[in-house]
Amino acid sequence: MAARNAPLEREREGEVVLGPLKNYIGFQLRRAQDVAFNAFARRVGEANLSPGYFAILSVINENPGLNQTTLSHATGRDKSTLTPALRSLEKHGFVSRERSEADRRAYHLNLTAAGKVYLQKLAVHAQAHDRMLDEIVGEFNKPLLIHLLERIVEELGKDDPAADHQRGGDA
Repeated sequence: MAARNAPLEREREGEVVLGPLKNYIGFQLRRAQDVAFNAFARRVGEANLSPGYFAILSVINENPGLNQTTLSHATGRDKSTLTPALRSLEKHGFVSRERSEADRRAYHLNLTAAGKVYLQKLAVHAQAHDRMLDEIVGEFNKPLLIHLLERIVEELGKDDPAADHQRGGDA
């Protein structure tokens, strides 16, 4: 009878049995990404800044004039999420999009002065958030974790038709 009630007792205590999911890397990556993003959003939300723009602004800042396809690949965002984000950033005066002379379908992206200020504000929060993650992961484990995550992206990205499509054209 006690074994039968064990799931109910765990449920009352807020525990859920994950079964084989507990050992699935993809499942754990998704959970970690969700809680890390939510923690960053809470930190940034206090300053009324959008955490979703940080990667986009950072990559544009480091690569002035890059095109949307390159940005999409670098940030792991597909066209359906990147294009609206860029439109919003442009509307707020943080990003300028200029048509390419060589390919009229392509846009070159740059940060405006206001975009650089906004990025600096986000960077303060990102650095504090990353220090918190550093404490969790530990100085010794961080290089290995980053290496493994980069390897996952590289290896699984090889066979991604969306990545191949993104390399071929620009929106």
